[in-house]
Amino acid sequence: MRLTDTMIGHAAQVVREMLKFAQPADAVLSNFFRANRVDSRSRAFIAETAYTVLRRRRLLEKVVGERPTPLHLVLAALVKVTGLSQRQVGEALGNDGGREASWLGELKARAEPELTLAEQADLPDWLADRLLQHMAPAAVLELSRALNQPAPLDLRVNVMKLGRDEALARVLADGINAQPCRYAPQGIRVEGRPALSKYPLYLDGTLEVQDEGSQLLGHLLAPKRGEMVVDFCAGAGGKTLALGAMMRSTGRLYAFDVAEKRLARLKPRVARSGLSNVHPVLIAGENDTKVKRLAGKIDRVLVDAPCSGLGTLRRNPDLKWRQTPESVAELTRKQADILGGASRLLKPGGRLVYATCSILPEENEGIIDAFLATHPDFVRISANEILAKQGIVIDCAAGELDMKLAPNRHGTDGFYAAVLERRK
Repeated sequence: MRLTDTMIGHAAQVVREMLKFAQPADAVLSNFFRANRVDSRSRAFIAETAYTVLRRRRLLEKVVGERPTPLHLVLAALVKVTGLSQRQVGEALGNDGGREASWLGELKARAEPELTLAEQADLPDWLADRLLQHMAPAAVLELSRALNQPAPLDLRVNVMKLGRDEALARVLADGINAQPCRYAPQGIRVEGRPALSKYPLYLDGTLEVQDEGSQLLGHLLAPKRGEMVVDFCAGAGGKTLALGAMMRSTGRLYAFDVAEKRLARLKPRVARSGLSNVHPVLIAGENDTKVKRLAGKIDRVLVDAPCSGLGTLRRNPDLKWRQTPESVAELTRKQADILGGASRLLKPGGRLVYATCSILPEENEGIIDAFLATHPDFVRISANEILAKQGIVIDCAAGELDMKLAPNRHGTDGFYAAVLERRK
């Protein structure tokens, strides 16, 4: 691909908007591409370069120096991270870019700066400090480097329509490089970024985009045919659809959410999936009368709680700059309230799975430990034993009851899940 000054300029425009943090990075990209007609190769370059700046912001700001401009961050990313030569970038800048080409030469000649651990990890200081409270420095660097890599594309096969082996054979026959996921029994990991929005198996609901770690939550809940199940924070319903397929479209599966727009996006996905047991329900919160009406009647509840999302930095690198200690504290209060409200739904003997895509203990085991301290009628059970009974073996620490996934160890997003049962 031939690099041009227009492509570099567009990338700098996108970075300028992203660094305002007024909206999520993917929304900035979508808005830019709607307003600017560019070819597919340029789109890929602009997106990848802008996300590289977000991922490696601490390093790039240290390299560039005081008051870094979006353009200088982009140029530094191209030569320091992406690996393009000074000559390649200089040629793309053209005759009108002499001053920037000269600056680039000066940048290349500078000695490498000394970096703090947070700068090496490309994390804000507060987040690096939080991780260092329960991880060794080398472990923080290993985790952060994995979180700074782009995420793979994982798909879940809808077993109501096709088995995974057959679906994988179809995908491979269609020229898409893919392989079975390492852990998720219905998961397929795809190479590259195929145009799924026009792919027949995606359009007919046979395939859904879902990270492998997220798919495992359904196997922890393990709903059975004919049961009453609640997905308490359903969102757009990726996990709801997985649960419905595991229930073979029997029983009753409630998809609760406080956002009408998210539930609206679920409805066409349910139609594509072929499921008839899904019931989307708009609620005002965990104390809604629609929730209270089902108290003590539900067999299984999934609480995929709203969280910092810091386990998803591979695909959402802006979150590490958007979250703050204050926002995390607010989230932990909300998580505790949601877990308390959702727990009241369970029958004696029922199962609840609490999950986040966070890497912070205060959003994870901290919430569960505090809940169990005030709810003696609940007991924590081994997530790994539940998975092992289904032939899913996760690498975990000895004696660990909860599921903890990390990109550097498992190749998934960072996920946490605890399994609770209500005593009979």
